[in-house]
Formats: sequence, C-alpha cells, structure tokens
Amino acid sequence: MPGISGLRVWWAGRSPAAGAAVMATGILSVGLHMTGDEAVSRVALVLTCVAWAVLAGGFVLRLVGERRRWATEAESPGALTSVAATTVLGTRISALGRQTLAEALLALAALLWPVLLFLVVRHWRPRMPGAVFLCCVATEGLAVLAATLATAERTAWLAHTALVLFWLGLALYGLALVHFDARQVLEGPGDHWIAGGALAISALAGANLLIAGDSGMYLWNDDDRGVLHTVTVTLLVLDLVCYVALLAAEAVRPRPGYHVLRWATVFPMGMTAVATLSVATAFGVPWLDWPGRVLLWAAVAVWLVVAAGAVLAARAGGREG
Repeated sequence: MPGISGLRVWWAGRSPAAGAAVMATGILSVGLHMTGDEAVSRVALVLTCVAWAVLAGGFVLRLVGERRRWATEAESPGALTSVAATTVLGTRISALGRQTLAEALLALAALLWPVLLFLVVRHWRPRMPGAVFLCCVATEGLAVLAATLATAERTAWLAHTALVLFWLGLALYGLALVHFDARQVLEGPGDHWIAGGALAISALAGANLLIAGDSGMYLWNDDDRGVLHTVTVTLLVLDLVCYVALLAAEAVRPRPGYHVLRWATVFPMGMTAVATLSVATAFGVPWLDWPGRVLLWAAVAVWLVVAAGAVLAARAGGREG
C-alpha cells in the first residue's frame, strides 16, 4: 500500500536529532503556562506528549529490533535529545500537579543519561557541530526537573542532587565549547543555536534552585546562595548576548529552507524566554517579565514556520536527517 510504504520511508528517515522537536514544543508549553496562556500551552503539551511517544517508540523499537542502528545513533550527540526531551516534558507535567508522573519521567531520564552521555562523549572529536552542547542540555535538564520536583514536594535531597547536576552541566559546557567548531555560527543548519540554549537551560536550573531555596527548606547558606545568584545572572546575560550574536549571524549568512535541525533553533529561543521569565520570578525583578514574553512569542512564531516546513517536507517524502 502506498500509504504504508510512505510511512515506512518517513520512519526510516527519523534520526535522534528529531527529539529537538519534542524539546522545542515542550519548552513553549512551559513558557505559555508561565505567562498564563493556558489554552495554547495545553495544545502544545498534547503535541509534546504525542511527539515524545513517537520518539520513545522509535528508541525502544531500534533497541530491540535494530541494535546495530541503535548503537550507532546512541554515539551521536543527538541521542541526548531523548534525555532532554523527557526532562522538559516532566517539568511541564509537574506544573499540572502530576508529581508522580513527573518523578517517573525524571527516573527514566536519569536512567538513560549516564549511558548515553558516556557513549556520546567518548566519540567527541575536534570541530563538532552545535549538538555537542547537548551534553550540557541533558544534564541541566535533569537539574531543572529535579529542582522543580524538590520545590513541589519539599524534598531537600532532590534539590541537592539538582545542585550537583547544575555544576556538572556547566563543566560539560566548558568541555563542549573546546570541541565546538566556531564556524558553525555562520554555517550551521540550526543546531549551532544549542550553544546559547545550553546557557539558557543552565540559567533556568539556577533560577529553579533559588526558588527551591525560598520554599522553606534549608538547602544552603547565604554564601552558597550568593554564588548561585551571581552565576545564574551571569548565565542569563551570556545567553542573551549569545542570542543576539546568533541572530546577527543569521542575518549576515541567511540559511533559508527547512532542515530538521531547525528544531534545535526553536528550542534555545524558547528556553531563553523561559529562563528570562524564571529569573524574573526567582529574583523578584518584574521588569524582566515583558522581555521574556516578547522572546516567548518570537519562539512561537519560529515554531510555526519550522512546523510548516516539516509538514511540507513530509508531504514531499523527503528525509529530515
């Protein structure tokens, strides 16, 4: 049957990098919930759940039936999108009050993380694409979800675990930066934006840790909190600078046309918005709210453009990478 044949071609064309679509849609759902746009946020959440289920199904089917392909893909940086996507979905699920489900997603992500991180990092080489920063994104995603659950359930050990992951994620960012090919800023097909997205999710993790510390639990002393405060602000500033630099690079060297890695552009844009909104809450700086909203709706607009490109590519029967 032509329909089934086309579906098989489409399925065969999926790569781990497609998990960035789940990350992008999920973080927009988180941001829209934060701004009170609940109806749109729920729509994005449904899309995220469906896309995550497809991602998880592909992961399991390849692990069981195509182990050689699974092993090959597990060594690519894009494999870590499965961890990051799971933590983003878990963070949004936690906001619904479904803490048990969010905990299950945290446990699943934590189970996958060390295996995939080891496989990916040992295959690093010089001049890597922007996906190299997914090691930081996946680690900080765990920190974000752990800190979120620590606040929701007043669980100190989760907050302390999140703090360790926060610092580990920053160390991994530094290592990834050494391996990153800076030429990707002008030549990359979309995943070069993860260089900024990793800073954004790190700032979000710092903000969530500060919020956890304000929830009534004694987590750290004033000196430790001061360091966390300073680092979080620095990360957000660096992220915003990186955002502007990446926009300028896109203007200087336009890269029109759809590519699956453009989902890795949407995710950092959405994550920068959410990080800005979260820092506004954690630091009690209400004037940061409106820049966060502007950045959020800019990310929504780009999501719509990339989604339209994905639909057209699927209809044309093209492989997305």
